[in-house]
Amino acid sequence: MKNRLYITVALLTGCLISFWGCKKFLDEKTDKKLAVPTTLGDFQALMDNTTKINYSGPVAAELSADSYEVSEAIWAGLTAEEERRIYTWEKDHLFAEGFNSWKSLYDAVYYCNTVLSGMDKVSRNEANAVQWDNIKGQALFCRGNNYLDAAIVWCLAYDQGTAGSDLGLPLRFSTDFNAVSVRSNLQQTYESVIRDLKAAVNLLPVTPLNKFRPSRAAAYGLLARTYLSMRDYENANKYAELCLSLHPDVLDFNTLVPTARSPLTLANNTEVIYVRSTGYTEIMDVSNASISQEIYDSFNAADWRKKIFFKMRPDNTYWFSGDYVENLNTFTGLATDEMILIKAEFLARNGRIAESMSALNGLIAKRWNKKEVYVPYTAGESSEALKIVLLERKKELMFRGLRWMDIKRLNKEGANITLTRKLNNKVYQLLPNDLRYALPIPEDVIALSGMVQNRR
Repeated sequence: MKNRLYITVALLTGCLISFWGCKKFLDEKTDKKLAVPTTLGDFQALMDNTTKINYSGPVAAELSADSYEVSEAIWAGLTAEEERRIYTWEKDHLFAEGFNSWKSLYDAVYYCNTVLSGMDKVSRNEANAVQWDNIKGQALFCRGNNYLDAAIVWCLAYDQGTAGSDLGLPLRFSTDFNAVSVRSNLQQTYESVIRDLKAAVNLLPVTPLNKFRPSRAAAYGLLARTYLSMRDYENANKYAELCLSLHPDVLDFNTLVPTARSPLTLANNTEVIYVRSTGYTEIMDVSNASISQEIYDSFNAADWRKKIFFKMRPDNTYWFSGDYVENLNTFTGLATDEMILIKAEFLARNGRIAESMSALNGLIAKRWNKKEVYVPYTAGESSEALKIVLLERKKELMFRGLRWMDIKRLNKEGANITLTRKLNNKVYQLLPNDLRYALPIPEDVIALSGMVQNRR
């Protein structure tokens, strides 16, 4: 039954995204063999489809960021032309037709809308109230998560002064195939994310069945990330604190085996609040993506992250071994360390220097070899404290899908971060606040929907 439900929704989603054969499918959907979700068990089964819900995050933001590099030979040998083009920040044709990150995100949104619309037909009563609330909360959380991820990839950085006119996402709240896809503005997009997540907070349990399902702490954590991307640091801190009040765990890296191929796992990492990851890409494979010597050298020899995050290849280059998911994908879920860093950043920005350094030191001390002396960070001014926190944020949250968001928001504040790649004696650059920070929507989606494309 569960597989039939997945197939049904997948077919419906395919119609929604491609608009191919929709009328014919709708005319034939009365086939009694077709399983249509109608019960709470059915809806939970849809939300438990980890392939669609948890392992479908967009990888384009990480591909575009500055956490890694590839050699000229590897770049030239990549199978997918689109991955080569993303790496050099080309203006168009960054996504394959048909199957791409956009489709995966809107597949997940369709699952959520299927659940939310279907549950309107299931009465909430005393016997099912906890389950009913939990499932609805999961669907709201998932929809908000996907829209936030999409905004980070396909929209410009949030700016309060221009968000009302900047292009946002096409926001779909129903399963109606006939609804025309029209882009909202960026303010409406973020309001939608926040509305879904705030509604989810009151429905989700404090302790989920497993970390593939969202919890109340996860909803708080995603709100913190959302507000951080908006540069609303007060609200970001508010929700980070609420998240930490429910999930304060900090993993002591002294308990790990640094020589293991994957020292961090979902089984041993108590910091993980919610599991989500991107899909696989060839360019980010551990045999292809390398860590620059500059990044590697920025870690102290007594910092366990230097051995846990990086492994040396025979050619003396380094690959990233610090991911939380052991399936060649990139973890983009929620964890305690991200919340602590949001808190530390807020405190630094607000002149609470000692508190900021205390929060940061509490995290970094757990990454330090206990046989070596840890010298706590100190700062004399807010600007110095902020610089320290942002450096540690870049190091701690490598390959978490957050660096692209950070570059965009920090450049809005004058950080002047310019990205540079060098290939075949040619230099590629992405200047601060370039329009290319909003990646182009896949061309086939634009052709089918008639939506406005991002400016180049």
